[in-house]
Amino acid sequence: MFELRGKLTRSQSIVLGIVGIAIILAVWWLLAEALSRKIPVVEGFNEELPSTLTADSLQNSALRDSILRADSIKFANATEFKKVYPVVPLPTEVAASYRRLLKNDNLLGNALRSTWLNFQGYFWAVLLCIPIGFVVGLFPLFRGMFSKPVDALRYLPLTALIGVFIIWFGIYDEMKVAFLAFGIIVFLLPIVISRIDDVEDVYLSTVFTLGASKWQTIKTVYFPAVMSRLLDDIRVLTAVSWTYIIVAEYINKDGGGLGALIYIKRRLQQVPDMFALILVIILIGFLQDRIFVYLSKRLYPHRFYKTTLEGNREVRLGIYLLLAIFAFAVFFAKLPMVGTIALIGALAGLVFILFGEIKVQAALQKQK
Repeated sequence: MFELRGKLTRSQSIVLGIVGIAIILAVWWLLAEALSRKIPVVEGFNEELPSTLTADSLQNSALRDSILRADSIKFANATEFKKVYPVVPLPTEVAASYRRLLKNDNLLGNALRSTWLNFQGYFWAVLLCIPIGFVVGLFPLFRGMFSKPVDALRYLPLTALIGVFIIWFGIYDEMKVAFLAFGIIVFLLPIVISRIDDVEDVYLSTVFTLGASKWQTIKTVYFPAVMSRLLDDIRVLTAVSWTYIIVAEYINKDGGGLGALIYIKRRLQQVPDMFALILVIILIGFLQDRIFVYLSKRLYPHRFYKTTLEGNREVRLGIYLLLAIFAFAVFFAKLPMVGTIALIGALAGLVFILFGEIKVQAALQKQK
């Protein structure tokens, strides 16, 4: 287990994973206890000092000193105290907050809303980056004109541009999706061009020897090679995309979403709820990462398997159907019955994937 780049068995990975989670929880618990404090159990005393003054209590700002003095007297005369965790909540407090979030704050609906906006941002970013990246990366004329500006995009202070997006698109979903898409494009477009440069010359020499045209070379060499690696790059941008969508949702909290919910909880100083929402975002990001890994394995199996897998064709057909349904839902979101059509198409795609996956797993078992 201490060899450089050594391999772990499946059982070792499971046990060490559980131990790692236990260590993280223990450190979390100790940190919460270290930053805790005691407050008196008396009537009229709030956990936050001064007790009757909050960030929104502007009318009481002039009374701050007197309120603090009164709190100090209550604190000095108190005979009973309780421990609170105003900075880092206990893991048990965070776990208990999920029931409240589900019941009172529509946690599931807000999570689905943020995820939908996130996927839309990815859709527009990929839709724009791939053709633009291929044009700039493949043709010297366009590379000479636009490669430097594309590289310079990386240094844009994106959060400072949110005011510009508000002017252009307003404060509703159009702005949020546009801002997220632009935030992904800034990083993804230079990567597309870089991946084109990474295509190995041996493949290009082979298709040139076979007499392939430029279009055939792009279709059979450049596009598969770039896209198979681009999925890994998109995985890395998952954290970036969630950062920008949370920032965008801060602007208009009435629109809902996890970002808006975090903003409200911050204003109310409900720290356990904030931690719970952050964990939800981490979970969604992890699931997105697993989805991209799965897509990479099934759309470009040559990177992971030495032979063709039976059933992979059906899986790919189901994936393409889901992507087509998603594109349909994005382009025609305002049409009547679009939800029903998308649901039927998505179910059909999932049936194809499930049927093909059964055959793929059987093929993998035969290879062992």
